[in-house]
Amino acid sequence: MAPAVALGLARFAYALLLPPMREELGWSFAEAGAMNAANAAGYLAGALVAAPLGRRLGDRVVLAGGLLVTTLSIAASGLMSAFALLLVLRTIAGLAGALAFVAGAGLATAAAAGGSSSRAPTVLGLYFAGAGLGVAASALAVPPLLPELGWRAGWLALGGLSIVASAYAWLALRRAPEPARAASAVPGRWSPATMAWTLFSYGLFGAGYIAYATFIVAYLQGELGFGGGAVAVFWSVLGLASVVAAFAWGPLLGRLKGGWGTAATVGTVIVGAVLPLVWTTPGGAYLSAALFGGSFLAVIAAVGSFARRTMPPHAWTAAIGTLTVAFGIGQCVGPVLSGVLSDGAEGIRAGLWLSVGILALSAAAATLQSEPGRGSAA
Repeated sequence: MAPAVALGLARFAYALLLPPMREELGWSFAEAGAMNAANAAGYLAGALVAAPLGRRLGDRVVLAGGLLVTTLSIAASGLMSAFALLLVLRTIAGLAGALAFVAGAGLATAAAAGGSSSRAPTVLGLYFAGAGLGVAASALAVPPLLPELGWRAGWLALGGLSIVASAYAWLALRRAPEPARAASAVPGRWSPATMAWTLFSYGLFGAGYIAYATFIVAYLQGELGFGGGAVAVFWSVLGLASVVAAFAWGPLLGRLKGGWGTAATVGTVIVGAVLPLVWTTPGGAYLSAALFGGSFLAVIAAVGSFARRTMPPHAWTAAIGTLTVAFGIGQCVGPVLSGVLSDGAEGIRAGLWLSVGILALSAAAATLQSEPGRGSAA
């Protein structure tokens, strides 16, 4: 439920609200992209402090508090119109969402530690698939409200979904073991140099995928003539595909070493991102949703699986936090660059093609990552 709220509802669902908000509030594509960049900036700040807070307060406390603040900021977004205030709320949602996501990932890795090494990627994939549940839920809740009630009702509906998801997560926390903590005077000490190429690749992935996630609905409506019903189907396919992918990718990620799991998942994301640009039909769009949705969260699972395999248990939360920082830096840059290009003569297609090129660099960088042993990470 942490990824469902922090990613599926607080970040990705904004794509459904971007077209009516942009039309009513008079935004350019760059301004619309700045909203998700603000969310990413907050996410970056949250990732920086998540591990220290987890060590001080416990991951369960950080997760519960992060979900509460994220939920409140989502609902409050439906009550504001000023660009600056909405930017602040998007930033707060990103910061609190990162706290919840990183703390939850640490709890998930601790839970996965009780199973076999081949089963662990599936357990982690299930955690990351929560974002897909959030995407699918937003597809059912938001588009029907927009024609009559507008984008404000959409934000309030997302807030309601966040309350339900958070309540379930709070109940589950009572059965979640805390990750192991280091006994040394420097808890969680480890060397990020052992996963340098993964960090670089993950940062590029953050910049590349976010353009699609932010602007694809605006592209489908503006360039391909999709109505509300078609958008709801597209977004549902994307969300449900990501849930199914958590189980489909798990066994493969357990066998792929080094950065090849990341490269394989990013490669599939690239195919999904290219499809609606070269095959401009509903069939191409829906297949794009299936491929993109079926792989973009698997990238997160692949990176999380790599961290779990190669880092000592006491460093899991810190390693995932560092990876999330790289991811967040990319997400801060991606929406703004894509938005600026989309405001140019070539339109929104230019911004989407930029994301394809960045994703290609991400996949290439991932292939250079070797498989270090845990002993080198301590």
